Amino acid sequence: MRLTHPSNERVPVAVLGATGIVGQRLVRMLDGHPTLRLAAVAASETHAGERYGDVVRWSLGGDPPAEAVPLPLRMAVERPPCRLVLSALPSRVAHRLEPSLAEAGHTVCTNASAHRLRADVPLLVPEVNPQALTLTATQPWSERGGRLVANPNCVVAGLALALAPIQETFGIESATIVTLQAVTGAGLHGIGSVQIGGNAIPWIPGEEEKIGPELNKILGTDIPVAASVNRVPVLDGHTANVFLKLASPASPGDAARALAEFRGPPSLPGLPSLPERPLIVRSEPDRPQPRLDIGAAGGMAASVGRIRAAPPHDLAMTVVSHNGIRGAAGACLLNAELCLARESADARGTPIRVPHR
Repeated sequence: MRLTHPSNERVPVAVLGATGIVGQRLVRMLDGHPTLRLAAVAASETHAGERYGDVVRWSLGGDPPAEAVPLPLRMAVERPPCRLVLSALPSRVAHRLEPSLAEAGHTVCTNASAHRLRADVPLLVPEVNPQALTLTATQPWSERGGRLVANPNCVVAGLALALAPIQETFGIESATIVTLQAVTGAGLHGIGSVQIGGNAIPWIPGEEEKIGPELNKILGTDIPVAASVNRVPVLDGHTANVFLKLASPASPGDAARALAEFRGPPSLPGLPSLPERPLIVRSEPDRPQPRLDIGAAGGMAASVGRIRAAPPHDLAMTVVSHNGIRGAAGACLLNAELCLARESADARGTPIRVPHR
């Protein structure tokens, strides 16, 4: 069974972990999608068989999409009825379940961290490293038609977009990153209002350890990265203050131009969720801000500002991105679109040409 369907049909998709906040965003983003349609939803066994609309504690404003409401909740451990799977499962569940789905012939695009650093799993940011998708041919289940593809950590997604043109143009020798991360990054039940209200928490379990390895895997580099992460009382939108040592000199103006000119691969113009401009450069002294800037390109673009010299560092900048969209559901969906486009091109005998950055 292939992912591709006749041109007048949308490809059916199953969302695992559909009642959580990332799963809810996937359900919403699939509503009206031009090439994909929500066909199945799954979560824990607690409410198996009940209607999605009766069970989900919808947290995104408005109501769940009409096409999702009557769908029966399946158990996440059940084999989905369609080949394309978008996973918003917790990592502990994803660790064992996602490979078994790929082994059974499913294409699994996952937001979970469980397999991001596995050598044969692409850690994809399509504007930066689309060539990594070829790694799926080395996966043990590839002959069965299965694939496992991951998107990065929610703050890394925006950082990878911002650092890619700097690395490509000037080279990065080292990076120091201080993040201010929104509460929705902890999930629906991740942090209490008493803990975070009027407060900042200078630690997020397991987060600092992800940033350097994931960035380097995406960029194909070995950059020393020092990271300090903070949870702050912002609803949506992660902010990262970035300080870089560069291999080649660059003025703030040089860096701003490299960032503003950065685009996704011209060979992939048709992906529905691919922003025309993945980076928005702000010149105002007090931008970007989560409240004002997370909606750039529908949440799929990162905003960069405060680009400046910052001795003893060569360059400093501030990056803001939507943790729930570009950093999670939107990234997972974009990877699924890339997988679909790749298979469609292969079926036509005209493989997508993706440049190595």
